[in-house]
Amino acid sequence: MSGAEKGELLHVRVEDVKIPRWKATGSRTYYCKIMVALLLLILVLQHALSVFARTPRIARQVAGVPQYVLDYAPLVWLDIGEEYFPSDMYAQVTNTHPEINLTSIADPPAPLTLHNLHVLNDYGNDGMNVYLTSNMDVTEGPKWLDGVVPDSRGKTKRAISCAIIVNDHGSGNLDTFYMYFYAYNLGNTVLGRELGDHIGDWEHNMIRFEDGVPQAIWYSQHANGQAFTYKAVEKEGLRPITYSAVGSHANYAIVGAHDHAIPDLNLPVGFLLDFTSQGTLWDPTLSTYFYNYQAETGSFESVNGSPLGAMHFKGKWGDQQYPDSDPKQPPPFFGFRKFVGGPSGPWDKQLNRTNVCPETGIPCIVRDILGP
Repeated sequence: MSGAEKGELLHVRVEDVKIPRWKATGSRTYYCKIMVALLLLILVLQHALSVFARTPRIARQVAGVPQYVLDYAPLVWLDIGEEYFPSDMYAQVTNTHPEINLTSIADPPAPLTLHNLHVLNDYGNDGMNVYLTSNMDVTEGPKWLDGVVPDSRGKTKRAISCAIIVNDHGSGNLDTFYMYFYAYNLGNTVLGRELGDHIGDWEHNMIRFEDGVPQAIWYSQHANGQAFTYKAVEKEGLRPITYSAVGSHANYAIVGAHDHAIPDLNLPVGFLLDFTSQGTLWDPTLSTYFYNYQAETGSFESVNGSPLGAMHFKGKWGDQQYPDSDPKQPPPFFGFRKFVGGPSGPWDKQLNRTNVCPETGIPCIVRDILGP
């Protein structure tokens, strides 16, 4: 029987003992290596999650809407400094009341909804003199003007902030308007003065398709805009990218500074500057109404129950310009005002165009390279 079996002590050499790695290298060094590895793992996971969150989902299917209208729908980068986000159209109705010449309409139809909003066309020059006027003093910053920040999917939750309008010209030719709604437009700052603010803001892209293939895209910018070939513009997969200017929400094909004093030319310096950047990605198709436009009658056809009153309403989606005597209106600045009148709706955006550009008297240039 060996000594070990007799219970005698074994003599173990030091070199035969397996020393734990953390002792062999020093506990501090070992733990530092572990922490570095964990930090690297966290960074990798954060990047992967951020890429996943920003990756646009495959376009959904909507009965009655050509699939390519959704497959090629623009994605909108809101500026990193944006404070007035896409807004719910119905919230604009519930937070306003109709006025004509700064006077409330007596006993208006109630309750007003997006389905019956067109009843206001019975007032004031077929509705065109009607203004949806804020129930609250806008200079006090009511929260409804802030809109809704898109979530990680790019969706404005509980806010329908887009209208997609299809005008089928026949013979494979089809125009699709992607109309974006904001409750507030922040004007440009010129020599320290903020000018051109207004309640309500409609901007849009239009894509011209031939046999389901996108040919060109229009970017609305203030009183005019720009057009590019589909091949020229930046894309995420199939979907073209639009950059929404901070505050004004004018649409541009590139990031940076954009002077819009000269129509159809956006230089990076000037007095009337818009700014665009990759702040928050918005996918308007996730919260939208759908319509077909009948050019012969100038009317809309609802798709899947989308409210028709909002499209047929011919009034303005915000306050009338405040008079100079109104304490909300600062003194004029070389004839320009801080607060101007609200905009008309989609019906007034030349939905039956010959060219990709609307008819404004300015030549329609469809650029095949990105630039100013």
